[in-house]
Amino acid sequence: MQALIDVILPVFLVIGAGYAAVWRGWFSNDAVDGLMKFTQNFALPCLLFRAIWQLDLGQSFDIALLGSFYAGALAGFCAGYLGARYLFGRDVEDSIAIGFCGLFSNSLMLGLAITERAYGASALEANYAIVAVHAPFCYAVGITAMEVARAHARGEGLTRLPMTVGRAMFSNALILGIALGFAFNLGGIGLPDPAAEAIDMMVRTALPCALFGLGGILYRYRPEGDLRVIAFVCALSLILHPAITYMMGRSTGLTSAEMRSAVLTASMAPGVNTYLFANMYGRAKRVAASAVLISTALSIVTIWGWLHLLP
Repeated sequence: MQALIDVILPVFLVIGAGYAAVWRGWFSNDAVDGLMKFTQNFALPCLLFRAIWQLDLGQSFDIALLGSFYAGALAGFCAGYLGARYLFGRDVEDSIAIGFCGLFSNSLMLGLAITERAYGASALEANYAIVAVHAPFCYAVGITAMEVARAHARGEGLTRLPMTVGRAMFSNALILGIALGFAFNLGGIGLPDPAAEAIDMMVRTALPCALFGLGGILYRYRPEGDLRVIAFVCALSLILHPAITYMMGRSTGLTSAEMRSAVLTASMAPGVNTYLFANMYGRAKRVAASAVLISTALSIVTIWGWLHLLP
């Protein structure tokens, strides 16, 4: 119970404050959009740049850590696709969008916040290693699958596929922040103290603003139909992904710190990017939107359970 009160509730109270502010009309939808643009295009990229710039890449990028997390993520994508296609009778493109919901957990806004609350800021190195790969990996899988499906439906070849995937990925500010962090880290590039302090000021705003804005975004995602599919997505995100990560982590001998970061990040609800992906292709938007809302609410309980299992 103490973990629920001390670790989980403060994070979800900030999300709830954003939800309530929009619900009561104290914070407009335009203001939410502006806040989310600020966090996703500026504050969060600064956070990722700063973290990866100063990360010990040799120590943090452990193959066992990344393999454990992304084996669970890929299992969520495959199970989501197959379940949508053969259990629920959705078409191929809908099934890919639903599979993406099982692939893309909220590793940044929720994963960092919950891990920091549970284990302190010093426990985030493994989180940053996961996050550094997360958006590029997930978008590469999702966009590639969707573009292959569309090319096949049109009877076209795949010659334009690498350009399509690359353009979609590198127009994302989060990925640009990650890429710059790697460039500065590998190149041993420094920044003048005033510039570094300015970035630190941006970093301090990132998670609180992102969580408040997430609450406002979630207010728009009212559950509407497709409840069996949505429940299926929630099970993939909140149970299957962290369970596979936990089993893989134990079998590969992850340290306690790595296990905590990997399993907690895997146990997060689908991120808002799952809806953005569905909206980009006009597929399974209702499922993605409702799954983000419902699984975020359910994750209050499931995260508590995973915290009790972790060392």
